[in-house]
Amino acid sequence: MRKLALLAATVALLTMAAPAWGGSPHFVDDQTTLSQAGSTLTVTGKEAGLGDEDQVHLVLSATAACVNPGGNKPNAANKQRVTAAGDFPVQNGKAEFTLSVTATFQPSCSPPMTVVFSDVVLTDVTSGISLAL
Repeated sequence: MRKLALLAATVALLTMAAPAWGGSPHFVDDQTTLSQAGSTLTVTGKEAGLGDEDQVHLVLSATAACVNPGGNKPNAANKQRVTAAGDFPVQNGKAEFTLSVTATFQPSCSPPMTVVFSDVVLTDVTSGISLAL
């Protein structure tokens, strides 16, 4: 009888609802956009599944290159890694964000040359997730 009571108590404990330990952080793909204006790259979007987080720390990173009209790759002086970071408040398990990076070259990347971004990655440092854009 004692073993049955112990078994019943164990089963009851195991079947009780577990407390929520946050959420399942993810970037909402259809609401994450990438745009470029000149030498500035901007990502706007939403992250969801953040549970009880107060805020998230996001980092946008990319490689910027000054490319000639023939599409030739630049030398090392016309290529750089750019980053931007920001903290965004979480409301109801979601955070909306906008981050921009701007590439500056010496000498400047002026027409007919254009700035091309590659290896664009958005990272939520708080939850440890990344999105390649």
